[in-house]
Amino acid sequence: MKANRFWSWAFLALGVLYFALPLIGTFEFSMKMRRGVYSLDAYWAVLADPRFQATFTYSVMMALATIVVGVLLVVPTAYWVRLKLPGWRPYLEFVTLLPLVIPPIVIVFGYIRLYNTSSWLPLTGTALGTNILLMFGYVVLSLPYMYRAVDTGLRAIDVRTLTEAAESLGAGWLTIMWRVILPNVLVAVLSGAFLTFAIVIGEFVLAALLNRPAFGPYLQLIGANRAYEPAALAVIAFAITWGCMALIQVVSRFAPRAPTQPH
Repeated sequence: MKANRFWSWAFLALGVLYFALPLIGTFEFSMKMRRGVYSLDAYWAVLADPRFQATFTYSVMMALATIVVGVLLVVPTAYWVRLKLPGWRPYLEFVTLLPLVIPPIVIVFGYIRLYNTSSWLPLTGTALGTNILLMFGYVVLSLPYMYRAVDTGLRAIDVRTLTEAAESLGAGWLTIMWRVILPNVLVAVLSGAFLTFAIVIGEFVLAALLNRPAFGPYLQLIGANRAYEPAALAVIAFAITWGCMALIQVVSRFAPRAPTQPH
Protein backbone atom coordinates (compact mmCIF):
# COMPACT_ATOMS: atom_id res chain seq x y z
CA MET A 1 0.00 0.00 0.00
CA LYS A 2 2.80 2.42 0.88
CA ALA A 3 4.62 1.64 -2.39
CA ASN A 4 1.45 2.17 -4.43
CA ARG A 5 0.77 5.44 -2.65
CA PHE A 6 4.33 6.61 -3.30
CA TRP A 7 4.10 5.92 -7.03
CA SER A 8 0.67 7.54 -7.21
CA TRP A 9 2.01 10.73 -5.68
CA ALA A 10 5.13 10.54 -7.86
CA PHE A 11 3.11 10.33 -11.09
CA LEU A 12 0.82 13.11 -9.87
CA ALA A 13 3.84 15.31 -9.20
CA LEU A 14 5.23 14.57 -12.66
CA GLY A 15 1.89 15.48 -14.21
CA VAL A 16 1.74 18.75 -12.29
CA LEU A 17 5.29 19.62 -13.32
CA TYR A 18 4.54 18.77 -16.96
CA PHE A 19 1.66 21.24 -17.05
CA ALA A 20 2.95 23.82 -14.56
CA LEU A 21 6.53 24.35 -15.76
CA PRO A 22 5.61 25.74 -19.22
CA LEU A 23 3.07 28.06 -17.60
CA ILE A 24 5.59 29.23 -15.01
CA GLY A 25 8.16 29.81 -17.75
CA THR A 26 5.64 31.79 -19.83
CA PHE A 27 4.64 33.90 -16.84
CA GLU A 28 8.28 34.55 -15.91
CA PHE A 29 9.09 35.61 -19.50
CA SER A 30 6.08 37.94 -19.59
CA MET A 31 7.49 39.79 -16.56
CA LYS A 32 10.78 40.68 -18.35
CA MET A 33 9.55 43.45 -20.62
CA ARG A 34 11.52 45.99 -18.58
CA ARG A 35 15.17 45.04 -18.86
CA GLY A 36 16.83 43.92 -15.63
CA VAL A 37 13.72 43.84 -13.41
CA TYR A 38 10.46 41.96 -13.17
CA SER A 39 7.41 44.09 -13.94
CA LEU A 40 3.83 43.92 -15.15
CA ASP A 41 4.51 46.25 -18.08
CA ALA A 42 3.46 43.64 -20.65
CA TYR A 43 0.13 43.15 -18.89
CA TRP A 44 -0.50 46.90 -18.62
CA ALA A 45 0.38 47.31 -22.30
CA VAL A 46 -2.05 44.56 -23.27
CA LEU A 47 -4.89 45.78 -21.06
CA ALA A 48 -4.46 49.36 -22.31
CA ASP A 49 -4.52 48.30 -25.96
CA PRO A 50 -7.86 49.41 -27.53
CA ARG A 51 -7.77 46.34 -29.78
CA PHE A 52 -7.61 44.06 -26.74
CA GLN A 53 -10.59 45.80 -25.18
CA ALA A 54 -12.59 45.70 -28.42
CA THR A 55 -11.83 42.08 -29.30
CA PHE A 56 -12.29 40.78 -25.77
CA THR A 57 -15.61 42.62 -25.43
CA TYR A 58 -16.73 41.24 -28.79
CA SER A 59 -15.84 37.67 -27.80
CA VAL A 60 -17.59 38.02 -24.43
CA MET A 61 -20.77 39.23 -26.15
CA MET A 62 -20.56 36.38 -28.67
CA ALA A 63 -20.03 33.91 -25.83
CA LEU A 64 -23.12 35.17 -23.99
CA ALA A 65 -25.22 34.98 -27.17
CA THR A 66 -23.90 31.46 -27.84
CA ILE A 67 -24.80 30.35 -24.31
CA VAL A 68 -28.35 31.70 -24.60
CA VAL A 69 -28.97 30.07 -27.99
CA GLY A 70 -27.30 26.84 -26.87
CA VAL A 71 -29.46 26.58 -23.76
CA LEU A 72 -32.65 27.32 -25.75
CA LEU A 73 -31.69 24.63 -28.25
CA VAL A 74 -30.25 21.90 -26.04
CA VAL A 75 -32.42 21.92 -22.90
CA PRO A 76 -35.82 21.44 -24.61
CA THR A 77 -34.35 18.92 -27.07
CA ALA A 78 -32.64 16.81 -24.42
CA TYR A 79 -35.72 16.99 -22.19
CA TRP A 80 -38.11 15.94 -24.97
CA VAL A 81 -35.88 13.05 -26.09
CA ARG A 82 -35.53 11.76 -22.54
CA LEU A 83 -39.27 12.08 -21.89
CA LYS A 84 -40.88 11.01 -25.19
CA LEU A 85 -38.21 9.62 -27.53
CA PRO A 86 -35.65 7.64 -25.50
CA GLY A 87 -34.84 5.51 -28.54
CA TRP A 88 -33.48 8.57 -30.32
CA ARG A 89 -30.93 9.30 -27.61
CA PRO A 90 -28.02 7.37 -29.25
CA TYR A 91 -28.59 9.25 -32.52
CA LEU A 92 -28.70 12.59 -30.72
CA GLU A 93 -25.46 11.75 -28.92
CA PHE A 94 -23.85 10.85 -32.25
CA VAL A 95 -24.94 14.15 -33.83
CA THR A 96 -23.67 16.20 -30.90
CA LEU A 97 -20.30 14.44 -31.12
CA LEU A 98 -19.77 15.39 -34.78
CA PRO A 99 -18.16 18.79 -33.96
CA LEU A 100 -15.35 16.85 -32.24
CA VAL A 101 -14.77 14.84 -35.42
CA ILE A 102 -15.27 17.47 -38.12
CA PRO A 103 -12.51 20.14 -38.05
CA PRO A 104 -13.70 23.72 -37.57
CA ILE A 105 -12.03 24.74 -40.83
CA VAL A 106 -14.34 22.33 -42.71
CA ILE A 107 -17.36 23.79 -40.92
CA VAL A 108 -16.45 27.39 -41.69
CA PHE A 109 -15.70 26.69 -45.37
CA GLY A 110 -19.09 25.01 -45.61
CA TYR A 111 -20.67 28.11 -44.06
CA ILE A 112 -18.85 30.40 -46.51
CA ARG A 113 -19.95 28.38 -49.55
CA LEU A 114 -23.53 28.05 -48.33
CA TYR A 115 -24.09 31.58 -47.03
CA ASN A 116 -21.92 33.75 -49.30
CA THR A 117 -23.25 36.84 -51.06
CA SER A 118 -24.34 34.87 -54.14
CA SER A 119 -26.29 32.23 -52.19
CA TRP A 120 -29.97 32.03 -51.28
CA LEU A 121 -29.20 33.40 -47.77
CA PRO A 122 -26.29 35.87 -48.04
CA LEU A 123 -25.37 36.12 -44.37
CA THR A 124 -21.74 37.00 -45.08
CA GLY A 125 -22.81 40.12 -46.98
CA THR A 126 -23.31 42.16 -43.80
CA ALA A 127 -21.55 42.44 -40.45
CA LEU A 128 -24.73 41.48 -38.58
CA GLY A 129 -25.27 38.42 -40.77
CA THR A 130 -21.65 37.31 -40.32
CA ASN A 131 -21.94 37.76 -36.56
CA ILE A 132 -25.07 35.59 -36.54
CA LEU A 133 -23.29 32.97 -38.64
CA LEU A 134 -20.29 33.01 -36.30
CA MET A 135 -22.55 32.68 -33.26
CA PHE A 136 -24.25 29.61 -34.71
CA GLY A 137 -20.82 28.19 -35.52
CA TYR A 138 -19.90 28.59 -31.87
CA VAL A 139 -23.16 26.88 -30.89
CA VAL A 140 -22.14 23.91 -33.04
CA LEU A 141 -18.66 23.76 -31.48
CA SER A 142 -20.12 23.85 -27.96
CA LEU A 143 -22.78 21.18 -28.59
CA PRO A 144 -20.71 18.21 -27.27
CA TYR A 145 -20.13 19.96 -23.95
CA MET A 146 -23.49 21.67 -23.49
CA TYR A 147 -25.50 18.59 -24.42
CA ARG A 148 -23.58 16.25 -22.14
CA ALA A 149 -23.79 18.65 -19.23
CA VAL A 150 -27.57 19.01 -19.65
CA ASP A 151 -28.07 15.29 -20.25
CA THR A 152 -26.17 14.50 -17.05
CA GLY A 153 -28.39 16.93 -15.15
CA LEU A 154 -31.55 15.37 -16.58
CA ARG A 155 -30.39 11.89 -15.61
CA ALA A 156 -30.08 13.06 -12.00
CA ILE A 157 -33.80 13.90 -11.74
CA ASP A 158 -37.03 12.02 -12.35
CA VAL A 159 -38.16 13.86 -15.47
CA ARG A 160 -41.35 11.87 -16.01
CA THR A 161 -42.62 12.24 -12.43
CA LEU A 162 -41.90 15.97 -12.35
CA THR A 163 -43.65 16.46 -15.70
CA GLU A 164 -46.72 14.47 -14.68
CA ALA A 165 -46.94 16.33 -11.37
CA ALA A 166 -46.74 19.71 -13.12
CA GLU A 167 -49.33 18.67 -15.71
CA SER A 168 -51.70 17.52 -12.97
CA LEU A 169 -51.52 21.04 -11.54
CA GLY A 170 -52.43 22.54 -14.91
CA ALA A 171 -48.97 23.66 -16.05
CA GLY A 172 -48.30 24.01 -19.79
CA TRP A 173 -45.10 23.01 -21.57
CA LEU A 174 -43.49 26.43 -21.31
CA THR A 175 -44.25 26.58 -17.60
CA ILE A 176 -42.87 23.08 -17.09
CA MET A 177 -39.65 23.96 -18.91
CA TRP A 178 -39.16 27.32 -17.19
CA ARG A 179 -40.32 26.61 -13.62
CA VAL A 180 -39.74 22.85 -13.21
CA ILE A 181 -37.08 21.43 -15.52
CA LEU A 182 -34.66 24.36 -15.85
CA PRO A 183 -34.32 25.01 -12.07
CA ASN A 184 -33.57 21.32 -11.52
CA VAL A 185 -30.81 21.24 -14.17
CA LEU A 186 -29.48 24.75 -13.49
CA VAL A 187 -26.13 23.48 -12.18
CA ALA A 188 -25.63 21.35 -15.29
CA VAL A 189 -26.62 24.26 -17.55
CA LEU A 190 -24.15 26.58 -15.81
CA SER A 191 -21.40 23.99 -16.17
CA GLY A 192 -22.05 23.79 -19.90
CA ALA A 193 -22.23 27.59 -20.07
CA PHE A 194 -18.81 28.07 -18.48
CA LEU A 195 -17.28 25.50 -20.84
CA THR A 196 -18.90 27.27 -23.79
CA PHE A 197 -17.53 30.61 -22.59
CA ALA A 198 -13.99 29.21 -22.43
CA ILE A 199 -14.32 27.70 -25.93
CA VAL A 200 -15.60 30.92 -27.52
CA ILE A 201 -12.97 33.15 -25.89
CA GLY A 202 -10.09 31.12 -27.31
CA GLU A 203 -11.56 30.10 -30.70
CA PHE A 204 -9.52 31.19 -33.73
CA VAL A 205 -10.48 29.40 -36.96
CA LEU A 206 -14.12 30.46 -37.34
CA ALA A 207 -13.49 34.07 -36.33
CA ALA A 208 -10.39 34.44 -38.53
CA LEU A 209 -11.91 32.99 -41.70
CA LEU A 210 -15.15 34.94 -41.22
CA ASN A 211 -13.03 38.07 -40.60
CA ARG A 212 -14.57 38.94 -37.24
CA PRO A 213 -12.79 41.09 -34.59
CA ALA A 214 -12.65 38.32 -31.99
CA PHE A 215 -10.13 37.64 -29.23
CA GLY A 216 -8.62 34.53 -30.88
CA PRO A 217 -7.38 36.31 -34.03
CA TYR A 218 -6.09 39.14 -31.85
CA LEU A 219 -3.98 36.63 -29.91
CA GLN A 220 -2.49 35.35 -33.17
CA LEU A 221 -1.83 38.86 -34.48
CA ILE A 222 -0.03 39.97 -31.32
CA GLY A 223 1.93 36.71 -31.25
CA ALA A 224 3.25 37.37 -34.73
CA ASN A 225 4.41 40.93 -34.06
CA ARG A 226 5.37 41.27 -30.39
CA ALA A 227 7.62 39.48 -27.90
CA TYR A 228 6.40 39.90 -24.33
CA GLU A 229 2.76 40.80 -24.89
CA PRO A 230 1.91 37.36 -26.40
CA ALA A 231 3.20 35.68 -23.25
CA ALA A 232 1.04 37.98 -21.12
CA LEU A 233 -1.99 37.23 -23.32
CA ALA A 234 -1.34 33.50 -23.05
CA VAL A 235 -1.33 33.76 -19.25
CA ILE A 236 -4.52 35.84 -19.33
CA ALA A 237 -6.26 33.33 -21.62
CA PHE A 238 -5.12 30.46 -19.42
CA ALA A 239 -6.42 32.27 -16.33
CA ILE A 240 -9.81 32.81 -18.01
CA THR A 241 -10.09 29.11 -18.87
CA TRP A 242 -9.15 27.95 -15.39
CA GLY A 243 -11.41 30.59 -13.91
CA CYS A 244 -14.31 29.02 -15.81
CA MET A 245 -13.32 25.58 -14.50
CA ALA A 246 -13.19 26.93 -10.94
CA LEU A 247 -16.63 28.52 -11.35
CA ILE A 248 -18.02 25.15 -12.42
CA GLN A 249 -16.75 23.62 -9.18
CA VAL A 250 -18.11 26.50 -7.09
CA VAL A 251 -21.53 26.37 -8.74
CA SER A 252 -21.70 22.59 -8.42
CA ARG A 253 -20.92 22.77 -4.71
CA PHE A 254 -23.04 25.71 -3.60
CA ALA A 255 -25.96 25.78 -6.01
CA PRO A 256 -29.33 24.74 -4.53
CA ARG A 257 -30.11 21.08 -5.03
CA ALA A 258 -33.35 19.64 -6.29
CA PRO A 259 -35.41 18.00 -3.54
CA THR A 260 -35.03 14.27 -3.21
CA GLN A 261 -37.84 12.41 -4.88
CA PRO A 262 -39.79 10.01 -2.66
CA HIS A 263 -39.55 6.33 -3.56
